[in-house]
Amino acid sequence: MLLKKLQLKTIDYKFVIMFCFSLFFTSIAAAQEIIPDVVAEKPAEIPSGGKLKVDGIIATVGDYIVLDSDIDKGFLEITSQGGNIKDITRCQMLGKLLEDKLYAHQAIQDSIIVSDAEVRSMMEERLNYMTQQVGDINKVVAYYKKSSVEEFKTYFADILKEQKLASEMRDKIVKEVEITPEEVRNFFKKIPKEELPTFGAEMEVAQIVVEPKVSKEDKQKVIDRLNAIRQDVLDGSSFATKAVLYSQDPGSSPNGGYYKMTRKTPFVKEFKDVAFSLQEGEISAPFETSFGFHIIMVDKIKGQEVELRHILIAPTVSESALKDAKERITNIRAKIASKEISFADAARNESDEKETRANGGTLVNPNTQDTRFELTKMDPTLYGQVSNLKDDEISQPLLNTDDRGKKTYKLITVTNRIDEHTADYAKDYTKIKELALKEKQINAIAKWFDTKIKDTYIKIIGEYRDCSFANNWLKK
Repeated sequence: MLLKKLQLKTIDYKFVIMFCFSLFFTSIAAAQEIIPDVVAEKPAEIPSGGKLKVDGIIATVGDYIVLDSDIDKGFLEITSQGGNIKDITRCQMLGKLLEDKLYAHQAIQDSIIVSDAEVRSMMEERLNYMTQQVGDINKVVAYYKKSSVEEFKTYFADILKEQKLASEMRDKIVKEVEITPEEVRNFFKKIPKEELPTFGAEMEVAQIVVEPKVSKEDKQKVIDRLNAIRQDVLDGSSFATKAVLYSQDPGSSPNGGYYKMTRKTPFVKEFKDVAFSLQEGEISAPFETSFGFHIIMVDKIKGQEVELRHILIAPTVSESALKDAKERITNIRAKIASKEISFADAARNESDEKETRANGGTLVNPNTQDTRFELTKMDPTLYGQVSNLKDDEISQPLLNTDDRGKKTYKLITVTNRIDEHTADYAKDYTKIKELALKEKQINAIAKWFDTKIKDTYIKIIGEYRDCSFANNWLKK
C-alpha cells in the first residue's frame, strides 16, 4: 500500500473506509513466499527511457540498500499471490521498498530488537512452506542463486529480520495512536452526507456450549505423554521439533511452539502464570488450561517480555462422553423451547463457555470487538449454522470441532437482525470509531515519514531520480 493519499490534508473517506478492517500496510517484500520461476512484465515507467544496470544499487536508506532486482522480485511476489501488477509502476514499487527500508532503519535507531530465536522460528516456518511448494530446498537455493543451503539461510535470515524490524516499527507507530469520543464525533460530522458509508446486513448471535467431560484416565495419559516429551528435551532433543511434531496449537506449532508475550498479552491466566514463573531455559511441568494440557520452555527474558515455546495436547474425548454431552444439551434446548427458561438465562447457568456465559451467550465479533456480524464477512461455518434460523428459533444440537480438534456441542440463536443501512452515529459508533482511528493512524504514519525522511541519509540514483514519489524521498 503506497502512501500517496496519506499526505493529503483532507483524507479520502472512501479510501479510509476501504481499508478500515484490513491489515495496516502489510509488507510485500521479496522472499516472503516462494516466487514462481516466471518473468513478470516490467511496467514501462522510467521517464527518461534509459537502462539501469541489471542488478545495481539504485537507492540507499540509512544502512539499507535497494537493488534494481528487488523491484522485479516485488512484482513477482504480487503475481505469485494472484495479484495484478498492471497498474503498478516501477517507481511506485520502489517507493514501497523505500518505506520498508526506512521502517527497518528507524527500528534499529529506536533500539527495537528482533532476537535470533524469532528469526529462527520464522525461518523454520518459511522453509517448511517453501519446500512443500517445490519439493526440494535445493530448488529454492538455486532460484535465489546461492551456492549452498547455508549461504541461502544466512541471506534469508537477513531478509526475515529486516521484515520483522519493519513490522515492529509500523506497529509501534500505530499502537501509540489513541482516539477520544470527541474526535470520533468530529470525524463523523465532517464526512459529506453523500459519502457516508453503507454497512451491510448484520446479525447478533448467542450460543450455549456444552463440553464433553474428560475422564481422569484420559487426562493422565496426556500428562504422561507431555512428561515423556519434557524428559526427551532435557536429554537433548529439540523442543521446537517436538512442538512441530506433537503440539495441537495451530497458531504456534508451525513455528516450533514460539510465542513472545508480556503480562498484557491476551493469553489465559493459567498460561501466563506459568510462563512468568519460569527462568530462562527452564521447562514447566504439564499444566491445564481450557485448551488442554501444556508444557512451556522459556527461551529468553527481556525485562517484562518473555520469549517461549510451548506444546499443547488436548485429551481425547470418549464416545460415551460425547453421548452424555449431547443428551445434556438436548435437555437444555427442551427447557428453552417450553419457556421454562430463557436462552440468555440458560447460557448463564448451563453453558461451559466462560467467554460468553456472563453475557447470556452473546458472541463477540473477533474482527470488530462488538456483537454484530456482517453477513458478507461472517465466518462461513457460523453463517451456515445461523443463516436459515428464523427469529427466536433455536438450532438443533450442533457438534462442533475447532481447529485444535476439540469437540463440543452447542445451541445457536439469532438475537437481533440489522438491515443494510447508511452509517448512523449512535447505532454504528464502534465501526465509526474504527474508521476515525484508522484515519488518525494514517495521519500519524504520514507525519512520521515526513520527519524521518528529513533526518535520514537517503540517496536515489540513475533514472529513478526522475520518479514522482508519494513521499519526499528526493528531499526536494
